[in-house]
Amino acid sequence: MVNRKELNPEQSPGAAFGARLRSLRDERGWTQDELGERMGCSGAHISAVETGRRKPTQQFAASADRAFGTGDRFERQSRTVRHRGLIEGFPELVNHEARAVEIRLYEVGVIPGLLQTHEYASALGDSTVKRGVASREQADERIALVAQRQASIARTPPPLIFVVLDESCLLRPIGDSALMDAQFTRLMEFAELPNTVLQVAPFDIGVRRPMTLPVTVLTMPDRSLVSYAESASRGHLERDSASVLPLLTDYHQLQAEALPRAASVAMISQLRKGSP
Repeated sequence: MVNRKELNPEQSPGAAFGARLRSLRDERGWTQDELGERMGCSGAHISAVETGRRKPTQQFAASADRAFGTGDRFERQSRTVRHRGLIEGFPELVNHEARAVEIRLYEVGVIPGLLQTHEYASALGDSTVKRGVASREQADERIALVAQRQASIARTPPPLIFVVLDESCLLRPIGDSALMDAQFTRLMEFAELPNTVLQVAPFDIGVRRPMTLPVTVLTMPDRSLVSYAESASRGHLERDSASVLPLLTDYHQLQAEALPRAASVAMISQLRKGSP
């Protein structure tokens, strides 16, 4: 085809989305105008998304899924494109997290997003803006993603969620006492759900702690394993189950060393009452 722009899906998440859109369109022999008619937009809009000149909105991605019969494949991929202000690797984690049947979290220093109240997430976001780490738009994007992730795990049937919080997550004050009181209440409510296990890893575990950095281990519907860990500048998603298994073993050891659920909830309750 004359003037047909070559696409490099490795260039960016937007390029990967556009390349997949074009590939499926070519498979069906549709022109951009014909696909646009099926999706309720113009052929020029299709061209702009395919070539990366326009980012796909959630509505555009959902329309593409309906046109191609791809379930929610395009919609999930579009999140990676839109969440450009997030650390590398994290958008991919969110996509896998929304489909996982088991979620295992270990967090240090801060309550994990899946358990944060809106006020707690907002306080963290405001702090990044004040310190110049993120723009207001990026902070708002991250706050909205917290709500999106929490909504994705409220599905039927819900995933099993195992959470181990380092004691530092509870002792680090975020916002005022009322904000922390509400956050502690949220943790206690989470611990009472039938599909969750919440534990605290106290400081006195000492050298028996098998891991020191935050980590996420996901079990997918086909029982494959995915892990996610991050440094200060980037995240790494590991999809090789054989490579994840040792991490899962460490997580089970961490659970054995952590406080049982009842004792963990009791510790949180004492902190909420102001009597550590």
